[in-house]
Amino acid sequence: MTEFASSAPRRLLVTSALPYANGALHLGHIIEAVQTDIWCRFQRLRGHDCLYVCAEDCHGTPIMIRARQDGTTPEQLIADASASHQRDYAGFNIAFDHFHATHSEENRRYCESIYATLRKRGAIDRRSVRQAYDEQAGMFLPDRFVRGTCPRCGAADQYGDSCEVCGATYSPAELKDAISTISGTRPVLRDSDHLFFRLGLFDKDLREWLASVGLQPAVRAKLDEWFEAGLQDWDISRDAPYFGFEIPDAPGKYFYVWFDAPIGYISSFAALAARRGLNVDDYWKAGASTELHHFIGKDISYFHTLFWPAVLQGAGYRRPTDVHVHGFLTVDGQKMSKSRGTFITAQRYLELLPADPLRYYFAAKLGNGLDDIDLNLEDFTARVNSDIVGKLVNIASRCAPFIAKGGGHLSAALPDEALYAQFTARSEDIAALWNSRDYAGAVREIMLLADRANQYVDQNKPWVLAKDPARLDEARAVATQGINLFRVLMTWLAPVLPDIAAKAAQWLGDDALSTWNGIATPLLNRALAAYPQLAARLDPAVVKQLVATPPASAPALPSSSQQSTPSQAKPVINIDEFAKLDLRAAKVLAASRVEGSDKLLQLTLDLGSEQRNVFSGIAANYAPEQLVGRYVVMIANLAPRKMRFGVSEGMVLCAGGPKEDGSEGVFLLSADAGVAPGMKIT
Repeated sequence: MTEFASSAPRRLLVTSALPYANGALHLGHIIEAVQTDIWCRFQRLRGHDCLYVCAEDCHGTPIMIRARQDGTTPEQLIADASASHQRDYAGFNIAFDHFHATHSEENRRYCESIYATLRKRGAIDRRSVRQAYDEQAGMFLPDRFVRGTCPRCGAADQYGDSCEVCGATYSPAELKDAISTISGTRPVLRDSDHLFFRLGLFDKDLREWLASVGLQPAVRAKLDEWFEAGLQDWDISRDAPYFGFEIPDAPGKYFYVWFDAPIGYISSFAALAARRGLNVDDYWKAGASTELHHFIGKDISYFHTLFWPAVLQGAGYRRPTDVHVHGFLTVDGQKMSKSRGTFITAQRYLELLPADPLRYYFAAKLGNGLDDIDLNLEDFTARVNSDIVGKLVNIASRCAPFIAKGGGHLSAALPDEALYAQFTARSEDIAALWNSRDYAGAVREIMLLADRANQYVDQNKPWVLAKDPARLDEARAVATQGINLFRVLMTWLAPVLPDIAAKAAQWLGDDALSTWNGIATPLLNRALAAYPQLAARLDPAVVKQLVATPPASAPALPSSSQQSTPSQAKPVINIDEFAKLDLRAAKVLAASRVEGSDKLLQLTLDLGSEQRNVFSGIAANYAPEQLVGRYVVMIANLAPRKMRFGVSEGMVLCAGGPKEDGSEGVFLLSADAGVAPGMKIT
């Protein structure tokens, strides 16, 4: 049998990017978690000590605003988001050792300690900054909370820091016709003192560290651009009101979320260490022998390859062993979009399909570069049905009946030891592919061997042998060979397919898939349990539902999305019937997306004498931040309607028609200028 290469046990601490507590997880979050989880499961299968920690990213202005809109506290918003996120991660079998939150005492303690050390070492500077200020809301505005006309190309409704049309970057002060998305008023410029991390002090040390890590060439090229331009000092403070940790020596100033979020990696591990009796310094202090690996998307590579390692070094902590960067996820070749139906939440996927098929498809597409990964739904269906059902599981399902006919025991010897040795001889090559994150390469090699295993069964035809009672042992021997080949393949794919692997282990024996090197010894002369169904074919009709609007469990209110067509003509009414409608001007006080619905926004409307809660099907055309502060026309005397998401106390009026791109749009009817909340519309 094959002599397996021996490798010294490694001790690894692994993280993936922290999900933000301001919305549901989507498949873009899941692909990163799956990539990380596969790598961690592989390391554990190899016998290494591998811990995987993550946390909820809890701080910042968006959390504060969202909680205010939802009529709740930031703490409750975080708790609800964390519960939702952990449920979805668990649904995809993401095996965290610990999942924490950045709004925790551990994180406060580490933030304050790291900041104090950086300040003592001269790495913190204080200077005045001119920022956009919302006088009505009484707060400084993050760039993304200012919108207006691009100063370069003239495109309307652009963010305060960049234009989505021409790609230009600028400051909010340069934006034309700027408004605050919080109050709808024009912001003014005010000066405020801020604290900066002096990133440029670490230029030489960062260059030396970067020479030691295995970053992809595209990431290195971008880093070279940043170094050539000169590393910029980093503003790590924000003004009150702000949800986060107040800076100890700067009253009214709070740590910027991008300062405390990566420190959440340390605090999450510290919470785990306290539970397991581990020493935090063994993993995080400078000189620690533990490997530290971060898995992130390419959009946040700056923070993890410059800012974060510099903060760690300045505070006396170890820097990452490596930072593994991946590309974005597209669906059917397009950027995920709610209006196109390609924005797929984790919850929506899990309502329709099991996790293992998507884990496999992601693995089959993930290399160790920065290429974007496309979830093509037709290819997804075909590949899963072909590879998992038609190749991998097919080996086991075809061989299992002949073990049962032969008394339920595997044979005492393999009829083709050389073939088994050819399979196991590839183990270290495949391990190297998993370790280097070339998952697509590993899957490709494994599936080629799955074809070879199926060919063996086809050539030896145990179903023909079993027809002759005298040759039943031969049929059982062929099945034993096939099942052992399946076991080799299943061991290699166990990190990708945990649900299928668990079922296979129940059938073959708990020890059958427990270690990577276990396949050095074939399974012989042992009783097998009853064969379970390991996987089922995907139904294309069900897969298509991923990008279809999910049906509501209760009838929705008539909304702007239900537009009349000639074939849906409404009955004629007279003027007296129309006069029964009480049309009022209403001011939008708050707006938020409705969890579980792609169409609805929840609006809090001011009618002067009262406030109303209204659900409106305009989410595909209006973002919540576009609505706060504006006036709309509503039917004020519509009977309340109980919906799955709550009670709607009215209806906002809209018009339908073509947009510039030719698609159908929905446009809110606006009240005339000078109206007040509750004014009657005639």
